[in-house]
Amino acid sequence: MAIGAHPDDIEFMMAGTLLLLKRAGYETHCLNLASGSCGSAVHGVRALRAIRRREGQAAAKILGAVYHESLVDDLEIYYERATLRRLAAVLREVNPAILLLPSPQDYMEDHTNTCRLGVTAAFVRGMRNFQTTPRRPPVAGELAVYHAMPHGLRDPLRRRVIPGLFVNTSPVQRLKEAALAAHRSQQHWLDASQKMNAYLLAMDGFARELGRLSRRFRRAEGWRRHAHYGFGPEGADPLREALGDDCLANARYEASLEEGS
Repeated sequence: MAIGAHPDDIEFMMAGTLLLLKRAGYETHCLNLASGSCGSAVHGVRALRAIRRREGQAAAKILGAVYHESLVDDLEIYYERATLRRLAAVLREVNPAILLLPSPQDYMEDHTNTCRLGVTAAFVRGMRNFQTTPRRPPVAGELAVYHAMPHGLRDPLRRRVIPGLFVNTSPVQRLKEAALAAHRSQQHWLDASQKMNAYLLAMDGFARELGRLSRRFRRAEGWRRHAHYGFGPEGADPLREALGDDCLANARYEASLEEGS
């Protein structure tokens, strides 16, 4: 399961890995925690929610993933009890073996709060005394949490973030592009709000940069594995087991010294 903050976040940094997991035989799920309600300088909130919902569903169909409804509006992703209870209910329903989450460090708090909520919702999946909304029984089973790269591949202080693992996304790059292109409403908005000219090229640029850092692949996605405490055995690495060494490369940390900040 992949959880992003806004519609198109998954497609930017996670979709290649999700596609490869689908090819490896996994049932895949995606959830955008926020509705995308602020991502336009043209449409009102109600119209934009509907537009971005349709785009998110179209992208999920391209990815072959089960689509889950958003829980809140943009800039309302807070680390608080009500949203945590709702997200924990979804995690208990899906009960994933692999959970893909945003980076703990990113340029805006919707992203980092989504990360925090996702980690906690996964942590409480088996706690019978934690009630979800709607109520769902606790679930058992091992779970591994992986964090995607931050937008721009840097933390909020512009320091480069080096992943612990690179996934070769070259074989699925066209499908990843098609899924991102499904978010048509974001082309002009990202150009205007973040100077991200040609957002498809921006996504491809991130993939190429990660491929270069991997020293093995043309395009890649980067991941950092969350600590195992509360989730499963220390050595559990189901992403590596699912994709195999042909699709993965470990980070060479000397790259961080060569790249600078």
